[in-house]
Amino acid sequence: MRRDLSQIARKSGALAMVAVDQREALRGMLAPHQSEPVTDSQLTQFKVDVARELSPYASALLVDQEFGLDAIVDQKVLDRGCGLIAAADLLLGPAGGAATDTDIDPLVDPIRMKNIGAAGLKFLVLWRADESVEQRARLVAGFNQLCDAADLPSIIEIIVKPPLDSSVAFDREEQLITAAKEAASWKPDLYKAEVPFHGEGSLSQITAHAERMSEAINGPWVVLSNGVKADNFANAVTACALGGASGFLAGRAVWADIVGSADTPGALRDVSIPRLRNLSEIVDKYAKPWTSWNN
Repeated sequence: MRRDLSQIARKSGALAMVAVDQREALRGMLAPHQSEPVTDSQLTQFKVDVARELSPYASALLVDQEFGLDAIVDQKVLDRGCGLIAAADLLLGPAGGAATDTDIDPLVDPIRMKNIGAAGLKFLVLWRADESVEQRARLVAGFNQLCDAADLPSIIEIIVKPPLDSSVAFDREEQLITAAKEAASWKPDLYKAEVPFHGEGSLSQITAHAERMSEAINGPWVVLSNGVKADNFANAVTACALGGASGFLAGRAVWADIVGSADTPGALRDVSIPRLRNLSEIVDKYAKPWTSWNN
């Protein structure tokens, strides 16, 4: 039986969630806008600003313990109507760059997360067809134990990567479905998937693929925005919602183009809030409520 997602959902049962759990990738996004190195405190301040400005319009906010969660909680900037999701993944990779692998963050205590108000835990899997299914299953089993320990909903995200063997063919769209079928065996309370065709296909094509995703995961799922142009994301969310998605959990499509602004709070208000409100209206209208999944 899936856990209750009402704390991270809108009244409609749709999910309109903002992600700000980027770590070294965010440092890399900030770096071109200044001559000096990007400090940890800058990452934290950006996340606090996002939480303060966007949480009144989001059903949930996803943030990492490393750079943002404690500051957001301590400064009480999260809107009462916005659920808190804690990232339980350790992102491995180069400084200022994207993650190349993940593991369970040993510093994330699920009981503490629940005590400070978390309404869910999230774990990222970088999925490759030529890597071990059994190893992924063991990793996710460890994450599920964290969720069980605190009785918190499990949110599993998969980003599909090309095979390590470059001679092996890579059909991303088919592997999105294969990965979702594998994730279904892990029984997540919520699945976070990439947008088919990076939002570049026709809307009917994206919807048809989303229908296959719904069948593969057989449970509530949302889309992330990595790899999707901000201008395409609203249509992509609409198309995926028509195919059975329950909403979105997105960062870059909501706030990436204001990174480096001289006035981050002001830019969030001017650019990101209208965008987030529009996305919320879309999922209220078209998304499949998470409560529609009975199993």
